[in-house]
Amino acid sequence: MNTQRPTEPAPTRTGRLALADGSLFRGRAFGATNRGLRSVGEVVFNTAMAGYQESLTDPSYTGQILVQTAPLIGNTGVNPDDPESDRVSVKGFVVHELARRHSNYRASDSLDAYLRDAGVLAIEGIDTRALTRLIRTHGALAGVLCDDPSISDQALVQLARSGPPMQGADLASQVGSHDDHAWEESLGEWAPADHESSHEPLTVIALDCGAKRNILRHLTQRGCRVRLMPLDTDAQTLADLFDSGQAHGLFISNGPGDPAAVENTIDTLRTLLFQGDRQIPTFGICLGHQLLALALGADTYKLKFGHRGANHPVLDIASQRVEITSQNHGFAVDAASLELRGGQVTHRHLNDDTVAGFSVPERHIFAVQYHPEASPGPHDAAPLFDRFVTMMADARHADVRS
Repeated sequence: MNTQRPTEPAPTRTGRLALADGSLFRGRAFGATNRGLRSVGEVVFNTAMAGYQESLTDPSYTGQILVQTAPLIGNTGVNPDDPESDRVSVKGFVVHELARRHSNYRASDSLDAYLRDAGVLAIEGIDTRALTRLIRTHGALAGVLCDDPSISDQALVQLARSGPPMQGADLASQVGSHDDHAWEESLGEWAPADHESSHEPLTVIALDCGAKRNILRHLTQRGCRVRLMPLDTDAQTLADLFDSGQAHGLFISNGPGDPAAVENTIDTLRTLLFQGDRQIPTFGICLGHQLLALALGADTYKLKFGHRGANHPVLDIASQRVEITSQNHGFAVDAASLELRGGQVTHRHLNDDTVAGFSVPERHIFAVQYHPEASPGPHDAAPLFDRFVTMMADARHADVRS
């Protein structure tokens, strides 16, 4: 019998979400209440029906206040296995209704307690449909979450307007690894029953811009030895690893912020991958996709309200196969500038025709804007990890023959 007590946010604690356009939403605060918090960030929405714990801990949400469009959140609680990083990444959390009682055999605590322990303020009881429509109409807006009644509505709006813009923000440097270390965890019991690991040891250098754990698990599951390295690792250090045969493939992870602001990493990738005749099998996801495009010489731009959710349709141009994908990004690659620099668009987002993937075949480079590791989301695109492993294995065999 479930003996858990209902999750009850303090009924008298009013929370407010103020937006830079002057809009104000009132609801009930939960999580880290009564601490005088004023959580300022870009307000974005996610359309996934499940996976809120994975979203909360995705480093790509750094600097953002996350709105869930699903009407009931928290019904499965939280657990120690699903986080995508070692901390809650969002600046604040907004839901229509917080489940009063969680029920799941894997749950270790409630969402309310989880956010309280993480020091993150949240709000429920507002019209998230109206909020989402406002963002879709006017674009992503800066906002502030607060449960302090001593601050006026006008002061909160002004605080939202003074928040730092996402354009030009190098947030990836704040959340990535600061040391060189191995990753060894695989998918474990969640691995597909018919999946076979690679039979040869392949070492992947993963430049960590805020990597989700499930990406690394997919690589390890396929027999790769994953070595996480800081995103500011210099080109010569990386070149030495590949030239000496100590590494066989390069992976550039997801992460937060404006890709154009991560200038040192862009310069490193340009020197390592696009200058000279070195060919390194390379795979990029999300921010990694954007950084590779910028290193090639293409441009990126900010989307009106971004793509965030687990139900985004993407067309694989070569196969004409449609994949339903998990996505979380606010910037995109400009197709014309990409093709001008020799990149080939391989995938398109079917909702707005934005670039969802590209390749540079002669350089053994490919990247996607979406998340093939899911977590949360469908597994339609998981074979992209197999493609990366095959590319590394083929390159290694070619080196042995030569």
